Amino acid sequence: MKKTQTDVCVIGGGAAGLTAAIFAAGAGARVTVLEGQEKPARKLRITGKGRCNVTNDCAPEDVLKHVTRNARFLYSALYAFPPSAVMAWFEGLGVPLKTERGNRVFPVSDRAEDVAEALLRELKGRGAELLRLRAGRVVAPEGAVRAVSAGDTEIACAAAILCTGGLSYPATGSTGDGYAMAEALGHRVTPLSPSLVPLVSEDPDCPAMQGLSLRNVTLSLRERGTGKKPVWQELGEMQFTHFGLTGPLVLSASAHMEPGKKYLAEIDLKPGLTEEKLDARLLRLFGENGRRAFKNSLDGLLPRSLIPAAVRRSGIPPEQKVSEITKAQRQRLLEVLKRFEVEIGGTRPIAEAVVTRGGVDVKEVLPSTMASRRVSGLYFAGEILDLDAYTGGYNLQIAWSTGRAAGLAAAAYAGRRE
Repeated sequence: MKKTQTDVCVIGGGAAGLTAAIFAAGAGARVTVLEGQEKPARKLRITGKGRCNVTNDCAPEDVLKHVTRNARFLYSALYAFPPSAVMAWFEGLGVPLKTERGNRVFPVSDRAEDVAEALLRELKGRGAELLRLRAGRVVAPEGAVRAVSAGDTEIACAAAILCTGGLSYPATGSTGDGYAMAEALGHRVTPLSPSLVPLVSEDPDCPAMQGLSLRNVTLSLRERGTGKKPVWQELGEMQFTHFGLTGPLVLSASAHMEPGKKYLAEIDLKPGLTEEKLDARLLRLFGENGRRAFKNSLDGLLPRSLIPAAVRRSGIPPEQKVSEITKAQRQRLLEVLKRFEVEIGGTRPIAEAVVTRGGVDVKEVLPSTMASRRVSGLYFAGEILDLDAYTGGYNLQIAWSTGRAAGLAAAAYAGRRE
């Protein structure tokens, strides 16, 4: 068994892990980062379609509004390292930034690689050691961290920070190892499921409309058979695919789905029109196309590939003359346009999710320091925690804020142990 020693051992070389290591080293601690992948920060390098949505240029309270689980837990860490500070930090690391639609912040170069490499340069500049080792166990006899075991190597340390990510994109190293390590140390891991993930449907209209993108529609997510209000609703963009639905609206909707429950997606194709105004528009449209068959009368109202589904769902015979359409038939068409329903069978696999829902129970973690309430010298940061948010840079903001908090606290703890 090879043996080495450090002050703080960071397990995981992703966004949260590199941040934690940089701040711990900056606070004077000897830091060793363990990363099993040949290239650190692999998930960071592909995020934002390779552009890296670093954060969202908004106030901390606005970030919290976009966190779907345990937002209050983030209060201390987020206000200590808000988006404005994150942006200044990256600018200082040599990564010029720009802000785009929705306050999404990207590197000017549009290269996620630049973000990852800047972190690695800073890590090296701070004197931290990066080892290509896959951690297997945190050694914590009598409830206090003493070492981290990685294959035939044991790294003695005063503090360990678990930053192993979730279960999404396992090829990047997010294989769930950290959950097992946390459970072995007595921590509870809440149920894991995909979040920010496309939705699956057996509705034949989905593959028939494959590739159709809808803009400025309202998507509502309802629990089937309950008659309750939507569990989530928002205006934006979405897309039909061969397996179901995807796009920004759909990914956000998935963050509100509970495992084991059945859902219905309801699309308002004309959210800018009340039912009365839409009915008036239909009357005008039908008045202008009185001699045409119904199936040929909707070109000015709907995308071409959506028309067959709307016609079929309305129950109006496709060949019926528009001039013969009754008020009751028109009402059925209006219902379809305002409430185009797609039954949801589930989500795509967790490996395709942007983030993992669930993780280490935040009730067992101190929010100001990310320290374990169960094991002295143990800290957490990033996606391993039961925290997730919508797309738009919010999940990376969680990584930066929790990583900084854990790194500073672990360095301070290790200093006290000397």
